[in-house]
Amino acid sequence: MDASLWIAKTGLTAQQTRMQVISNNLANVNTTGFKKDRAVFEDLLYQNIVPAGGQADAQTQTPTGLMLGTGTRVVATEKLHGQGNIITTENALDIAIAGEGFIPVQQADGTIAYTRDGSMKLDNQGNLVTSGGELILPGINIPQQAISVTVGRDGIVSFEQANGGGSQQAGQILLSIFVNNAGLRPIGRNLMLPTEASGAAIEGPPGQGGAGMIMQGSLEASNVNVVEEMVNMIETQRAYEINSKAISAADGMLRFLNNNL
Repeated sequence: MDASLWIAKTGLTAQQTRMQVISNNLANVNTTGFKKDRAVFEDLLYQNIVPAGGQADAQTQTPTGLMLGTGTRVVATEKLHGQGNIITTENALDIAIAGEGFIPVQQADGTIAYTRDGSMKLDNQGNLVTSGGELILPGINIPQQAISVTVGRDGIVSFEQANGGGSQQAGQILLSIFVNNAGLRPIGRNLMLPTEASGAAIEGPPGQGGAGMIMQGSLEASNVNVVEEMVNMIETQRAYEINSKAISAADGMLRFLNNNL
């Protein structure tokens, strides 16, 4: 196969992957706490035909050399953990994290995952859970007789009962921060798992140790910028078309050689 055909093919594959990333970003534009992805490209190995600094003759050296690239590939997809817009919902069980941190939750198999989605609910036992039913850690229980729930900026959850008695504490929502947020592995359902790249979770109360603050009655929107993603989509489409034309041009050159030599 002609090298130019293969190089253009790697460009098509890379741009198709980038389009998939952009499509996923746009699909999650209304997903609470979603963090957009970015495709990371790198060039492939080079054919070092004439090394830079090699001897051109007995007296001179080549100043640049001759090195031919072999294409590109997507080496990674990176989560960009910028703050999303804070949207007011006036729902007492909705919380948003203003700043760094993730809410730890317990999955059905007992493993701990992390989320930025603060749309909390109460299960049939009064425990605070996520929209998907995962238990928010540490376990916080709200009695059935409670008529109001308050979540402070420091994560302390308190309630008032119908029979009076004043405000009572039910527990405190803790936040977990990581050395490398981009190293977290998304698994769907607005959940992420730690990896060796992210480092271990550092858990603590909101507002301390670099963790953000809790905002009750609000949710963090997706940090996807629709206009930016549309521009990226157009750019990707044009790059795909150019690589397609490169394949057509290389095919035409090969056809010319076959027909005339």
